[in-house]
Amino acid sequence: MVMKVDPSKKWTGPVRSYDIIKEGVIAVVVVGLLAAGLSLFFSSPDEPAVTLKSWAMTNPADFAQTATGELAGTTTSAGYGAPYNHAAKGPTLGPLKLQDWAGVRIPVDPAKSFVVEPLLMMNNVDATSSAESWKAATPDQQNKWATAYADALGKVDGATSIPDTKNEFGPVPTMVSSLLVMAKSGALDGALTTSDTPLPTNFTKPLLFLADSEGYFGDLASKQHLGGDQWGVMNETGSWPGQSWLWLFSLWYQIEPFKSSGNADTLVMTLMGLLTLCLALFPVFPFIRKIPYLIPIHRLIWKKWYARKL
Repeated sequence: MVMKVDPSKKWTGPVRSYDIIKEGVIAVVVVGLLAAGLSLFFSSPDEPAVTLKSWAMTNPADFAQTATGELAGTTTSAGYGAPYNHAAKGPTLGPLKLQDWAGVRIPVDPAKSFVVEPLLMMNNVDATSSAESWKAATPDQQNKWATAYADALGKVDGATSIPDTKNEFGPVPTMVSSLLVMAKSGALDGALTTSDTPLPTNFTKPLLFLADSEGYFGDLASKQHLGGDQWGVMNETGSWPGQSWLWLFSLWYQIEPFKSSGNADTLVMTLMGLLTLCLALFPVFPFIRKIPYLIPIHRLIWKKWYARKL
């Protein structure tokens, strides 16, 4: 039988003094100073923000190629689909069209949003006139100009602009070079973050533009071990340990069929949802809840308690 203690009786066992003021000082002041001191040496790194300005200054050729790709409609964001545009069908889960059902809630036209509109805001005659010339052209003509210029830039390593000797690029060279100047000044960051709100709090467009980079943003991620094949979901920047509890999410991206699936995000999140549900329902499963009685490991841990007698 388990020994029962009557709470109404006066305690006659051993006692010891307790200083709550001292305890409070240790808990608040000492621990606070210790945490602040250790954070100077062991806290997560404070990496400088990646901006369109840093991109344009560090790798202007990649910036020019990506901007041209936005005009040509060949970048990732241009063909992303919901919630940004209708360019592609989203991933599905059997008959469930999750991304398509969510719809286009954040409309983004890369050519217009990342290039044309910022140039029209730029206080430069050449920039605004080239953007107006682009808007006045037909979609077919725009595509011919941008595709031709993208091909030309791709053939010249490190080039940010190419002379238009055959008049086949239209206003695209001026647009791209003007946008590069705008990015280097930092004005493009401001233009994109305030395009939908007066406060610079919406970083959707700058992030999409950066993610379209082929030679800058991806390289930064790889150097910081944040790539998908580097278990980047659970990594911190630098050599610091990341969120270890995310290892299970990262694991599925490294194995088949998730590794080669274009629908990997939906599959992984669904699988993790099912596993989490199973974990939450463990006590409900008839067989699972009988395991402690069949394998009483807890009795070994609390053997002194179970050995008590009245």
